[in-house]
Amino acid sequence: QVQMVESGGGLVQVGGSLRLSCVVSGRTSGLNVMSWFRQTPEKEEREWVAHISWIFGSSSYTASVKDRFTISRDSAKKTMYLQMNNLKPEDTAIYYCNTQPPQPDWGQGTQVTVSS
Repeated sequence: QVQMVESGGGLVQVGGSLRLSCVVSGRTSGLNVMSWFRQTPEKEEREWVAHISWIFGSSSYTASVKDRFTISRDSAKKTMYLQMNNLKPEDTAIYYCNTQPPQPDWGQGTQVTVSS
């Protein structure tokens, strides 16, 4: 089981930037792929945003954030990041990190609000 704590969210204007962090602890020796997800009140399910290979650093993004968001990780610090640039109102959501596939227990998430 891996524990995750997200941080870095906040209120930002359209076009602004934020950097989210996800600190991972627990059984991290077997980490393979880690992902960022987001959820809005209108949607019942969390949306996958991006993932990264913990070992190789290769990444993938959902189409709506590609070229605006950058996922990265610092294995020594056991921390994953999501750099979000050129934010749009539709990026407003609670952002979560989790393994891929997701384990049942989620962190508390971090709220990102983009105002127009």
